[in-house]
Amino acid sequence: MFRLLGNLKKSIISYFGQGIRREVISITWPAFIELVLSTLFGMVDMMMVGNLSSAAIAAVGLTTQPFLLLMSVFAAVNVGTTTLVAWNIGAGKVTKASDVTRQIIVLNVFMGVIMSVAGIFLAPHIVTFMGANEDTLKDATIYFQIVSGGLLFQAMTMGVTAALRGAGQTRIPMYYNIGSNLLNVFGNYVLIYGKLGFPKYGVAGAAISTTFSRLVACVAALYILYSGRTKIRINRMGRFRFDPNTIKKVMSIGIPSALEQFVIHSGLMMFARTVSGLGTTHFAAHQIGLNISGLSFAPGMAFGVASTTLVGQSLGANDRQRAKICANVVHHMAVAVAIFVGLIFVLFSHPMARLYNKEAEVVALAGLVLKILALALPGQCTQLSLAGALRGAGDTMYPLYASAFGIWGFRVVVAHVFVKIFQWGLVGAWVALVMDQTIRALIVYVRYRSDKWLDAKSRHSKEDAIKAEL
Repeated sequence: MFRLLGNLKKSIISYFGQGIRREVISITWPAFIELVLSTLFGMVDMMMVGNLSSAAIAAVGLTTQPFLLLMSVFAAVNVGTTTLVAWNIGAGKVTKASDVTRQIIVLNVFMGVIMSVAGIFLAPHIVTFMGANEDTLKDATIYFQIVSGGLLFQAMTMGVTAALRGAGQTRIPMYYNIGSNLLNVFGNYVLIYGKLGFPKYGVAGAAISTTFSRLVACVAALYILYSGRTKIRINRMGRFRFDPNTIKKVMSIGIPSALEQFVIHSGLMMFARTVSGLGTTHFAAHQIGLNISGLSFAPGMAFGVASTTLVGQSLGANDRQRAKICANVVHHMAVAVAIFVGLIFVLFSHPMARLYNKEAEVVALAGLVLKILALALPGQCTQLSLAGALRGAGDTMYPLYASAFGIWGFRVVVAHVFVKIFQWGLVGAWVALVMDQTIRALIVYVRYRSDKWLDAKSRHSKEDAIKAEL
């Protein structure tokens, strides 16, 4: 009897697992293509800048983590939006999901203006803090100021994208983000090198192209959202009023994720400072390695999107078993893809590095760090996919704990010891990176195996009910 029940359970899980795989793929492939192509376009951007000089690569690289730190402010809004929209879509409350989206777009407008202004005025101090040398200071400052001007457009686009992903409509963000990136590459070609009658702006040209392409993506995202062609339908003629309860709920879910992003990117800023002290050549190789490593993040992030959406919608429909099966299927698929990408990095590291720069020392160092990175990929995809499941349930604290311990314990403290005290140079920094990804994966995996994350949504609902009574 027990054997029969056990076989029946396996058959049910196998049946649902196959159906869920198809659903995972249907949600993941647009996000995967979007993220991979965005990464490839970013790589092309860096290649174009790299053809100017290794100092140009370093100048742009110095701005990467400060920008991400500024954008971490929006992580609370975006993670909370995706989760809350997924819960409402799963529960069949489309109107409520639409109301949440409208609130978030307006909120991101105000926040985007603040971030843009802050970035423009603080640019010289930020790049100096990041360790800019005489050969990188001017270009890094100009680049940071111009791109900061476009943070408002990026913030609005991110809000729309977060809502559409929560609704499971990942194809739409894929279209407007790919179009934006294609425009950016064309703009880089024209403005960096001075083609088709335009002046040669160099690094500043790359910044102008990036900002303009983000404006176009923002307009396209808003047009599609307000056109009535999505599950989320916003009444353009209706009066708008801020709903404090919606904002509070979004923030209660998302603030740990915002803190997580702040912890990650502030730690990565310190990590970048440690490496920049090795000199322009080493930092250029480091930046090439990070830029190519985006190819490894794209699959994990895409699977994380699928996990957040499917787990959120399953728990919105009060189906705990389906939520757990979804998370398992996504995790196994993510690790398989990570191993494949790792093999590519091991086999083709030096040819990939040569696409950015022809200097022999830079290429050799970049190729070496890509081989080291391959060791981190299974852990990296584990923590990205399972953290996505936790976020879909509203259990956003453990990804924060994992990131805080991994980033600051290893990429800041251990990397400093390896680079400055042990004198291991760039290799020491990247060994610390592998250790960081591994420990983060272990922390998230232990939380996932406990199944306590499945109760997070009900805890949020109880808190809302108590607040409503007060």
